[in-house]
Amino acid sequence: MTASPLSPYGWDAEWEAEFTSRAARGLVPGRVVRVDRGQCDLATEAGPVRADTALVTPPDPLRVLCTGDWAAVDPEGGSPRYVREYLPRRTAFVRSTSSKRSEGQILAANVDHAIVAVSLAAELDLARVERFLALAWESGAQPLVVLTKADLVPDPVGLSYLVRDVEATAPGVPVLPVSAVTGDGVDVVRAVVAGGTSVLLGVSGAGKSTLANTLIGEDAMEVRATREVDGKGRHTTTTRNLFLLPGGGVLIDTPGLRGVGLWDAGTGVGQVFAEIEELAGRCRFHDCAHQAEPGCAVLAAVDGGTLPQRRLESYRKLLRENQYIVAKTDARMRAEMRREWKRRGAEGRAAMEAKRGGGPRLR
Repeated sequence: MTASPLSPYGWDAEWEAEFTSRAARGLVPGRVVRVDRGQCDLATEAGPVRADTALVTPPDPLRVLCTGDWAAVDPEGGSPRYVREYLPRRTAFVRSTSSKRSEGQILAANVDHAIVAVSLAAELDLARVERFLALAWESGAQPLVVLTKADLVPDPVGLSYLVRDVEATAPGVPVLPVSAVTGDGVDVVRAVVAGGTSVLLGVSGAGKSTLANTLIGEDAMEVRATREVDGKGRHTTTTRNLFLLPGGGVLIDTPGLRGVGLWDAGTGVGQVFAEIEELAGRCRFHDCAHQAEPGCAVLAAVDGGTLPQRRLESYRKLLRENQYIVAKTDARMRAEMRREWKRRGAEGRAAMEAKRGGGPRLR
């Protein structure tokens, strides 16, 4: 494969092979840099292109064009130029929408690294970190947790404790304290993002835009001060944007996420709570719910102090949420859940009768 102007954007021999049939139709490849209001900006071999997305707006929200997609675009000369289709995604970061319509929302496509930004200016929310990581693992990308605003924790011992707390929450995931003010840790992040496409995720005020500007080398993203009263920030990024990095690699910055709902992320949840999944394999019963069953290795670990109760409760919560969202879009799963609810309801009623000492009623 000869060098292409798109190589810095991640174009490689596999993408070129995938595009062969589209090239035969006269279409040209481009990477989606930004999508808004029926239009998108793409990077192509001939330079930036603005194209219409009307032909790639299906009813399924998971199949709409997204920042990071590789697309097939009309050749130069058309007015308007249309995106005809996009290439099959290698990875995709998806969350459930905040609506009640059981829909998923794709935030970024073809991502190699998912960088979860967590601000040290506010109290750590470990459950939220676990939620982000479940979606990151499910996407197919390699997660990295970046603890931003590390300069606000001047005590090295206190900082090391915070890092260890997050590491215990994120097995198998690097955790890196970073300060855009002092530059500490930035070179490590820069080395990570140089190896492919990275998406920057986090809630408002997490320091994403400041970190993005530091990596990009210019004030590409607007930055606003964080409210001192609660450590929360205002939305500074309103669309998902893709940037080339001067040291190599591509960065996709996303708006601050108020809600991070799971979307069919069972595998991701299992990876975030890998130690619980391993313990579950030692339970006496293969379908152990880790509630009150005899021989439960998970509950034994909680009793023994090797597994925090908070961790188990978070695991249960994310599993329930994931089962719920899957059930809303899967009739078979819905039926299984209804049967499980009925079984638990019957057990609960029997337990209440036994507690009252009345035993089963005669009819």
